[in-house]
Parts: sequence; structure tokens; C-alpha cells
Amino acid sequence: MTKTRLAALGAAALMLASPALAHVTLEAPQATAGSTYKAVLRVPHGCAGAATLKVRVQIPEGFIGVKPMPKAGWTLDIVKGKYDGSYQLHGNTVTEGVKELSWTGNLPDDYYDEFVFRGTLTDAFAAGSTVYFPVVQQCEGDKTERWIEIPADGKTADDYESPAPGVRIVAPAK
Repeated sequence: MTKTRLAALGAAALMLASPALAHVTLEAPQATAGSTYKAVLRVPHGCAGAATLKVRVQIPEGFIGVKPMPKAGWTLDIVKGKYDGSYQLHGNTVTEGVKELSWTGNLPDDYYDEFVFRGTLTDAFAAGSTVYFPVVQQCEGDKTERWIEIPADGKTADDYESPAPGVRIVAPAK
């Protein structure tokens, strides 16, 4: 293959990958049900050039025992509530917990940052399914990015303009 053709293929691959880089994503794309999962939300930019002032994430039903990581210079808010069901965690029945997290601070558009929390993916999630964590990114000037679209059956995150970050559930290693 010639250098020119390789350069063209590389440029095409970069163009195809670029839109995905614009989305809020999770660092680890897969996990096992029944395991602890460290969610690292990657925020690559602000909203149309405006600084990010708040990042809110909705915690899905079945992701329990959630503990966020505080960030220096940011205020952390935790919303707790009742779950729709009950779950087992370390031998105890759990019926309520964290439903939403938000970090408030200032992330200029020129910078990238990560927002971290961990919890347990219960056995409510089947191998092959994807667990979504809808995120709302609020920015200066009342600008907002809503990374909340959850793919319908037969669709993938690539089919949407503002997909929610998701983690694919895989079968445990044997």
C-alpha cells in the first residue's frame, strides 16, 4: 500500500471517529453483572465553545451502592431515593440509594476532564445488555448538552446525535 493511500485511509478513519470523540463517554465500555464498576465519565468539551459549569448523571435502576469521587474545586451533590425494586448488597437488602449525582464547578471549553463514581451492577442486568447513564452538561450562557438518548431495539449509540454513555454487560469469565 502506498504512503498516499495509507494517509488517506488514516484521515478517513479520523473523520469517522471524530463525532464519537465529541460525546460524553465512559472510559470502561464493558463490565460484568454482579461486579463493582468504576464509572469514569469523560467530558471532552463544553457546549458550543462555552465552559461547562455542571455535570449531572442519572443513576440507572440496578446500579447500587454508588459512591462518587469528589473533585477539587467542584461542589458535589447527591440525590438519594427509593429504588423500584430491592437488591442484595454484601448480604443486606437495599431498597434505596443514589439516584443522581452532579458536580458544579468550571471546566473551560479548551480543557477535558473526568467525573468518577463507583457502584455495583446487580444481577438485574443480563449479559449482552447495555446499561445507560444519561448525562446533562450545563454550560455558561444557558447552553446545555443532553447526552440522554438511549438506543431503541435494533439501534446503537452511533445512530443518535446525543447518546447516553453506556456500559455493555458481558458474561463472567469462566
